[in-house]
Amino acid sequence: MAYKILNYPRVRDYCNDIFQNYGFSEEESRTITNVLLMADLYGIESHGIQRLIRYHNAMKDGEVSVDVRPAITFETPISAVVNAKKAMGQLAGHDAMMLAIDKAKKTGIGMVAVSHSNHYGIAGYYTKLAADNDLIGICMTNTEAIMVPTFGRQAMLGTNPISVSMPADPTPFLFDAATTVVPRGKVEVYNKKEQALPTGWALDEKGLDCNNPGLVLNNIINKLGGGILPLGGSNETTSGYKGYGFGLICELFTSIMAGGATSNHAVENGHNEISHCFWAIDYGIFGNKEAIKKNFSVFLDELRNSKKAEGQERIYIHGEKELESYERKTKEGIPVNEKTFQEMQEIGRSLGVDYAGYIGEDF
Repeated sequence: MAYKILNYPRVRDYCNDIFQNYGFSEEESRTITNVLLMADLYGIESHGIQRLIRYHNAMKDGEVSVDVRPAITFETPISAVVNAKKAMGQLAGHDAMMLAIDKAKKTGIGMVAVSHSNHYGIAGYYTKLAADNDLIGICMTNTEAIMVPTFGRQAMLGTNPISVSMPADPTPFLFDAATTVVPRGKVEVYNKKEQALPTGWALDEKGLDCNNPGLVLNNIINKLGGGILPLGGSNETTSGYKGYGFGLICELFTSIMAGGATSNHAVENGHNEISHCFWAIDYGIFGNKEAIKKNFSVFLDELRNSKKAEGQERIYIHGEKELESYERKTKEGIPVNEKTFQEMQEIGRSLGVDYAGYIGEDF
């Protein structure tokens, strides 16, 4: 499938305009847009602009409430539980991590669990907020059930990503990964491109390998069986139970601690009840912050400079590829596939937004 390079500032302004047309304030629209486009700028197409149509449909169907304010239902000096009240996931997530950051600065640690939320974009956005405040950031979210447990054929867990960030020199450490082999968004991208899925990514309703992205997505949406495999694949030989276990750990710290719906009940009757967790840790509670950061930075540099496999020129630290992509795409533009471009136009037409003035008329 062909791609078109879109000017980053124009795409940013277009998305801001779109979200304000839904009824969000200018500041709220900027926050949502920042989370959305950070994915594209980092090279994570699955969670970027291609998700606009999903958010558009959620607005249209009433799955997301615009004029609500999440409420704290339980709180201690180091923790809080928040009911998002169906708010936009990016807004609930941003506010929750800022609350965790505030608690960490006062007490050394802040832990916030959120229930009754929606899809919140990439987890790495929120852990980066903590790292930007010279803190360790940890973030997880459950999702609609798409992960099939080891030896199963029914999706019971979500992609359940885990992100961890820590300040370091010359670049911060930023790990962000689904506990499934791939996230649902990547299957959506393959479906848009009309490409077959690689074997080992997904199962059909019988629990057998499936290369048809459309069938996998349809089975997930309609709860017909099958889904995406956990990290490690479908059996114990390849350690699929480890990815399954990581997904369950994520579930523990999100839906269970927040008192929310577990992944297998997170989307029912067209309603989302997604749960997240946001942790910020002042690593100064373990000693001299400068020394700790230097020690970590030295080890990361030793990793970079360790012996490379034959034919390989570089060992990356988590977050480096994303940062380099960010710097390149803010200057050169964001690649968008033809199907996503058409969806962007469709959304603009439906809202009366002059999409041509932002992204052009022709692909």
